Amino acid sequence: MKQFKLFAFFLLFSAAFAWAEDEGAGIETSTDLQLQISSLPEAKLSFSQSFIFPFMRGQSPLTRDNNIATVLTAEVTPVSLNGKAEVIWTPAAFFLLSGGGLAGSGWNMPLGNGIGINRPEDENADLPRKAIIDGKAFGGLLWRAWGAGTAQFDLGAVIPGDWTHVLFQSRQELRYAAYSQAEPRESWVFEADFGENQNGWVYYANYVLGYQMPLSPVLDTIAFMAELEKPLYNTPGGDFWGENLGEWTFSGLFNFSLTKRFSTAFVLQLQTRRNYGSSNFDNVDYYYRDFELKDEGGQRRLLFYRAAMLFNYKIR
Repeated sequence: MKQFKLFAFFLLFSAAFAWAEDEGAGIETSTDLQLQISSLPEAKLSFSQSFIFPFMRGQSPLTRDNNIATVLTAEVTPVSLNGKAEVIWTPAAFFLLSGGGLAGSGWNMPLGNGIGINRPEDENADLPRKAIIDGKAFGGLLWRAWGAGTAQFDLGAVIPGDWTHVLFQSRQELRYAAYSQAEPRESWVFEADFGENQNGWVYYANYVLGYQMPLSPVLDTIAFMAELEKPLYNTPGGDFWGENLGEWTFSGLFNFSLTKRFSTAFVLQLQTRRNYGSSNFDNVDYYYRDFELKDEGGQRRLLFYRAAMLFNYKIR
């Protein structure tokens, strides 16, 4: 369950271009139930409560819909349980500032590892060493905090018309994450990811180009999204395995509004992997720091990552 960010994107994307359409002066609320599944396989069920407060509204088109939105979310996967909160401030129609935090824990099962230390099974074995996840159910707390700025633009706001809604959005985020049982420089796993996390800072960015489909009764939006996640750990020897190389994910997104309350999205994703020569790019059975980054043919390989379905039901 490699950090399912897609629903967070869709909520923010819809907030950017839908909340701005509401002209009421009162406090608005929204309650959503979300389900995410993918081909990995993985699943996440989320319950979100949003509160939108008018704030610093002006008379110009850029400020008349200014607001502060608070989104509270409970998440459960087959291997974890989390609570999350985010505050999103819209000081102008083209820009958002946001910040939030997450706290959670998990458990391990054959389906996947929810939480634990990722370490070599035998420190003295020949390289590459087999890896083991050392953790027990709710054996520690994972917490994450972030701050982000989001720029956005809808061509339809400049050139009105059914066919002119070309959308652009970019989010620049800096986050800090920590696992309470991890020592400095120790690696840990959360929600069955690749187990390469450390207590420290990570830079995240996404870039989205989308188009709102005109006169379509079902297909609402199509978009292409590129995401970069780059750890800032600066671990001694990190150049050996390519720690600071960063990971790109490229997504094709198709959002369908089936009813006024129910929508679904289909997502296809490719992702970069470090080039370790003939080694398996997705092999988490071995300790990742034992593999040497190769330059032949490029330090990255672009591989199919997953197909995902995202379902959202607006309760009210």
